Amino acid sequence: MQITAAMVKELRERTGSGMMECKKALQEANGDIDTAIENMRKSGLAKADKKAGRVAAEGRIAIKTSDDGKSAVITEVNCETDFVSGGDDFMDFVNEVAATALANKPESVDALAELPIEGSQSVEDKRKLLVSKIGENIQVRRFQLMETGTGNFGSYLHGTRIGVLVEMENAADELIKDVAMHIAASKPTCVTEDQVPAEMLEKEREILIAQAQDSGKPADIIEKMVEGRIRKHLADITLVGQPFVKDPDKTVGALLKDSGASVTGFVRYEVGEGIEKKQENFADEVMAQVKAS
Repeated sequence: MQITAAMVKELRERTGSGMMECKKALQEANGDIDTAIENMRKSGLAKADKKAGRVAAEGRIAIKTSDDGKSAVITEVNCETDFVSGGDDFMDFVNEVAATALANKPESVDALAELPIEGSQSVEDKRKLLVSKIGENIQVRRFQLMETGTGNFGSYLHGTRIGVLVEMENAADELIKDVAMHIAASKPTCVTEDQVPAEMLEKEREILIAQAQDSGKPADIIEKMVEGRIRKHLADITLVGQPFVKDPDKTVGALLKDSGASVTGFVRYEVGEGIEKKQENFADEVMAQVKAS
């Protein structure tokens, strides 16, 4: 069967793959576009499986809020290189994933992967095709949904690598943006001291006691030293205890009090945080190639 330019064009539009790859797929499927798509998906699965073990620590953060302002989502999708993270195909996929999560409110990344993203195509199908097309491991790493009753959402993206989604009560848009920017810069763990996990605080206390005991001071003095350092630690990791980045003489807590506002919750994502990256030694890599040749 003759493979026409129109057939290749349609397959390219439906899969996003290259012209030669589409033409070859159509030839192998004897001109049947649906069969060609199925075969390309199978091929994409094989390529995706081969690349699944490669470290994907680059990528992008996307944040979307619903039209009624009652729900919002922040997502992270990873790839292997900065170059790919800036490409249109990857950026489109990240935004589509965020929109799908916001619209359907899945409970997990696995549930999100099964949702339709483009016609009958699922998020996972689209991811595998993108892996096949781009040639890098791509992973939908995480997302978090937030819903509000009376508060307002605000967000801040520092480039594409750091994203903050925050919910506040009784706050003007400018204040919400300022607080989101502060969270991006200062990395608070939670809003207030009572939200600090007990095990985290206990571990910090143990470390401080061990450090203070080396001073040789009496037990009662050590106890006061540790309590003082604990208070400082809590101020360092809680949003309301941190000095406000735009006015370090004032804490965020004081800023909120002056404005009659409060922070209900926030999520801060940074691309690749917690992912162990492979350390490359360029000189060793060149030497290995020279020896191999």
